[in-house]
Amino acid sequence: MSTESPETTNRYWAGFDLGGTKMLAKIFDSQYKTLGKKRKKTKGHAGVEQGLERMVQTIHQALEEAGLTPNDLAGIGVGCPGPLDLDKGIIFEAPNLGWYNAPVKDLLEKAFGCPVVICNDVDAGVYGEYRFGAAKGSTSTIGIFPGTGIGGGAVYRGHLIQGSKSSCMEIGHIKILPEGPECGCGQHGCLEVLASRLAISAAAAQAAYRGDAPTLRSMVGTDISDIRSGILASAIKGGDRSVEKIILRAAEYIGIAAGNMVHIFSPEVIVLGGGLVEAMPDLFVPAVAEATRRNVMPTFKDSFKVVAAQLGDDSSVMGVAAWARTVIQETMSIKNETRV
Repeated sequence: MSTESPETTNRYWAGFDLGGTKMLAKIFDSQYKTLGKKRKKTKGHAGVEQGLERMVQTIHQALEEAGLTPNDLAGIGVGCPGPLDLDKGIIFEAPNLGWYNAPVKDLLEKAFGCPVVICNDVDAGVYGEYRFGAAKGSTSTIGIFPGTGIGGGAVYRGHLIQGSKSSCMEIGHIKILPEGPECGCGQHGCLEVLASRLAISAAAAQAAYRGDAPTLRSMVGTDISDIRSGILASAIKGGDRSVEKIILRAAEYIGIAAGNMVHIFSPEVIVLGGGLVEAMPDLFVPAVAEATRRNVMPTFKDSFKVVAAQLGDDSSVMGVAAWARTVIQETMSIKNETRV
């Protein structure tokens, strides 16, 4: 029997991905076909008030492209960076934007007259892959997204694993080497400080400086800010074996963390996403898969598969729209049962 309520069956859903440099709004029908979209630069430095107004404008413009009005919306989902209050819909802190205590839910609900659900941006991406992408059809999924940091998320039987009021699954801060380098969080030996794209780029810059990565050095020199995922992939293709070893070492660390999660969660699918994976899937994904299997009990070795994310930017915006729909419909169902 369908869980859809009459109020939401024939209406439309907005997904919004709030990033450090860009924001993306999409309008979906009930089958998640894109009807309208709008992308803008975030311009977070302009402040919370102006940033939230840009969000409102972006959703309005996506609605216009779809030929719809705010009255047609059943709900809005927003994927956000930083620590969040999920119940109140507040971004506590988004350092990349310079935003603190941003009342996303309250402002958007007043602007559009429909329920708004926020969630962590990585959670949104993992949920998108679970519903529509690389993990579609699975019962349980873990996502690991190495980038400047390392984000993670998990879905079990259609629901994101979240804390009581905030996101969780901080896979980047699983401790891998207790006496390892200091992480930005203040702990030592976290996965993020060992295997993020930032950590990989720093190690690659040192290799280039030593003369161990001549292709990389000829391409961008030793400036860490220039060593992006695509550059790392090109350096490996150009013969920089030292860079390949750095990537494989990072994959080993991620495999250790993933193995820990397999023992706790027993996922059917582990999805790897982010620019690093997109730039070199044929190297990175098998290496993480092999490392994960080396770090689990024998009974778990064949219980999961490791795959690359499929949806790119669409994972977050589709995922958060679908998650908002799930939350809103369940909330409405509970209210209806309470009335009865």
